[in-house]
Amino acid sequence: MATVPLASTTLRRLEGKVALITGGAGGIGEATVKLFSNHGAKVVIADIQDDKGHSICQELHKSSASYVHCDVTNENDIETAVNTTVSKFGKLDIMVNNAGITGPNKTNILENTLSEFQQVINVNLVGAFLGTKHASRVMIPAKRGTIINTASVAGNIGGTTNHAYTSSKHGIVGLTRNTAVELGPFGIRVNCVSPYIVLTPMAKKYLKVDDDGILGVYSNLKGTNLMPNDVAEANLYLGSDESKYVSGHNLIVDGGFTVVNNGFCVFGQSV
Repeated sequence: MATVPLASTTLRRLEGKVALITGGAGGIGEATVKLFSNHGAKVVIADIQDDKGHSICQELHKSSASYVHCDVTNENDIETAVNTTVSKFGKLDIMVNNAGITGPNKTNILENTLSEFQQVINVNLVGAFLGTKHASRVMIPAKRGTIINTASVAGNIGGTTNHAYTSSKHGIVGLTRNTAVELGPFGIRVNCVSPYIVLTPMAKKYLKVDDDGILGVYSNLKGTNLMPNDVAEANLYLGSDESKYVSGHNLIVDGGFTVVNNGFCVFGQSV
């Protein structure tokens, strides 16, 4: 009986690939930048946190990491980020549309202002649209590439957060599926990752918590917590050739959170 060889612990799954990651200077984006770099990718960080972005590049090899200031709501900035990536590294294999904001902690629609709603939509959804558009501009002639969008459990169910954030993440799932259909004939894969709550600094500020207690209360999977690197690992899979026939997929990383209604569940909660 044939045996399957064990994968080497030193396997670099993105060797020779070039990735552009928006929102790459913090949280999930930073974890993705570092993991991609460790797996052999040349990485460009696109963010508005200039000091943090340059600092991360200093940690990594200068020949394999670069930073570009990028406001994802500004099409010129996105276009420049893509052009800079191609100019510096010769191509673009992976586009990670990760930049996002939570918006104000308001769940009453009567308290929501139009400007607050539009700001979240512009960063989270329009930013992903622009990133996809300009990545496609260079991937279509190359007949290859993969685009990964950061969605959320809020893009799969309702009632977990404010209206703007929920709307933006539902939109990202729809954008992912539509562009996967359009771009598939050009050899380009488009997927998204929908994580449960990750206690990044942004999430802590929104939830007004300092520890992971809130995660344990609402999570379905006990005994472990979702960390930024766990989401980065999902991005790594979708960016690598291991997922070469995966497109239009919403990879949910939530420990089963979105498949159960704890208010109406036949299974008792064990501690």
